[in-house]
Amino acid sequence: MGLAALAFRAGTMSIGTVFLLVFYVGLLESPLDAVRRELASIQRALAGVNRTREFFLLRPEVAESATGAAVTLADGPPGVRFEDVTFAYKDRRPTTDDRPPEEGRRTTDDDSDGGQRSAVGGQDTVLRDVSFALAPGRVLGVLGRTGSGKTTLTRLLFRLYDVDEGAISLDGIDLRAVGLGELRRHVGLVTQDVQLFAATVRDNLTLFANYDPARPAVPDDDIVAALETLGLGPWLRALPDGLDTLLASGGKGLSAGEAQLLALARVFLRNPRLVVLDEASSRLDPATEGVLERAIDRLLAGRTGIVIAHRLRTVQRADDILILEGGRVVEHGPRAALAADPGSRFYRLLQTGLEEVLV
Repeated sequence: MGLAALAFRAGTMSIGTVFLLVFYVGLLESPLDAVRRELASIQRALAGVNRTREFFLLRPEVAESATGAAVTLADGPPGVRFEDVTFAYKDRRPTTDDRPPEEGRRTTDDDSDGGQRSAVGGQDTVLRDVSFALAPGRVLGVLGRTGSGKTTLTRLLFRLYDVDEGAISLDGIDLRAVGLGELRRHVGLVTQDVQLFAATVRDNLTLFANYDPARPAVPDDDIVAALETLGLGPWLRALPDGLDTLLASGGKGLSAGEAQLLALARVFLRNPRLVVLDEASSRLDPATEGVLERAIDRLLAGRTGIVIAHRLRTVQRADDILILEGGRVVEHGPRAALAADPGSRFYRLLQTGLEEVLV
């Protein structure tokens, strides 16, 4: 437009020509702006394609046995053994910001090598030389400060990760030789965080298994019986559509206790032989916790159990106690014997109060 103004003043362009030039330039503005926006969209799409390609190139570190057909586990409560297990997270730097909450903070307690954790592959070791055995049908209570490695222990048992050194076995069978599906059929894991989907009560409890033609459907009678057993019968009968009632994503509309009981019912329906409870009742009020504790007792009946706890009431159901400190086992033995021994750490914890110490 500046050149048009100069041409008009020089007499080489009429006012009408100037108007047409400005008009035509204005017509070009909208298509050019649209092209610019489309180029930005294309760049975002290419970035998405690259991320998708990277995702498909990912390969899980935990894989099925490469030595042949996976071993199957026998029915019945299994025995559990950890033998010199050492582990460090390698998928991210283990800092307080990005490590799992359980291992996000280092303990300041000293251990035998001066309180400093060793390294595996350049990462801080979360568990080091952990060894213990749990007999079939017994319940192990795992205690320790935040950052001691309690949650990591359960993740290894569920084979979300594989150990760096040592071995974990069920009934003498190394977990790495057991098929992942077979292992997770026998091991039930309940954590503080309950994942619920925008789906019916039935689908949330069966994890959509009834839509898989290769698997037998879970009868509604079994679902109702599980809910009744765990104390959710009145809650189910109050729902407008029973098992067909839609739940909101993330458990919205449910209390913390109801969500945890649904998580227990989900595991109860699978009938695992080993149950792992990772502080499942640590954030509930006393009344709700009492209902949940009774449900946990029913869930653990006739099964081997591992319970991570911060509260004395939860520990009282354990047959054996394991105390972790700085990723090491500092005490392990029968609960009754440790509680009666004034020289044991567990005895001192009982005198002091677990809630005040194990935080």
